[in-house]
Amino acid sequence: MTQPQHEHHESPFKGKTGLTRLFNALRYSFDGLSAAFRHEDAFRQECILAAILIPLALFMPVTGAGKALLIGSVLFVMIVELINSAIEATVDRVSLERHLLAKRAKDIGSAAVLLALVNLACVWGLVLLG
Repeated sequence: MTQPQHEHHESPFKGKTGLTRLFNALRYSFDGLSAAFRHEDAFRQECILAAILIPLALFMPVTGAGKALLIGSVLFVMIVELINSAIEATVDRVSLERHLLAKRAKDIGSAAVLLALVNLACVWGLVLLG
């Protein structure tokens, strides 16, 4: 007897192609940035940090590669914060009950943000101090 074949169903939100997909993806990305800014204190703080550090990096007397490293380390913190916020929202969506695995997921996300911040400090220190 043969095994029944399981159909794989993708999300109903998938399926757009071409420019429609591109515009939808762009809109969803802006929705995500907006939601993070509205609901996540840490992301707002990192936006303030970016508003200070990115212009500062552009005016630093360092090479183009140095400027790229300075700006990239700031953007990396923001990227990791967005991923951490997504993890936290997903865990909370599944259950608000205290659970060891939920705590582990949130703690690991937080640790990733911490390492991104340590990376930022190291990059800025090394680029500026040589």
